[in-house]
Amino acid sequence: MHDTLLRNWWMLALRGAIAIAFGLLALLLPGLTLLSLIALFAVYALFGGAVWMSGAIRNRRADDHWWVLLIAGLAGIGAGLIALVHPALTALVLILLIGANALVTGLLDIVVAIRLRRRLHGEWLLVLAGLASILFGAIVFLHPMGAGALPLVWLVSVYAIATGSLLLALAWRVHAWAHAAQPEAMASRT
Repeated sequence: MHDTLLRNWWMLALRGAIAIAFGLLALLLPGLTLLSLIALFAVYALFGGAVWMSGAIRNRRADDHWWVLLIAGLAGIGAGLIALVHPALTALVLILLIGANALVTGLLDIVVAIRLRRRLHGEWLLVLAGLASILFGAIVFLHPMGAGALPLVWLVSVYAIATGSLLLALAWRVHAWAHAAQPEAMASRT
């Protein structure tokens, strides 16, 4: 998985950028209707899941742990498809779907970070993103309706921007490690 992320650091960056864009749109447009929030969440989940699945599929022969990224991608795509296919779901079901996606994604982010801890320095950024997702998911499940739709939009926005920022920071670190590892790899081949 180490080599997969070094070669595909852009997966983390793209996932982070998608999360930040989702969070900013939700934050800047607080008057979103529930249907708009569903559509925005669906796009976020589908794109985020597609990024993980792409990396998993592209590296399935070179990485024994490619399936972790595949499961994370499937979870995101599944959540996005459910939101698209059934947009008339009640607000409670949508909120719980967003919370469940955050819990699964958070747990899998931590699994990926644990698997990388011996090979990469700075995996704590992925752990923090995972913990933020788990915390957000737990808050959603403990208080699914909160104080109304507007606080929910703010909570979702802050969560998406925070995890997106952590993922972008990790992506830049992995990108730097990948460039630093290239001369070492070239020297070992000669």
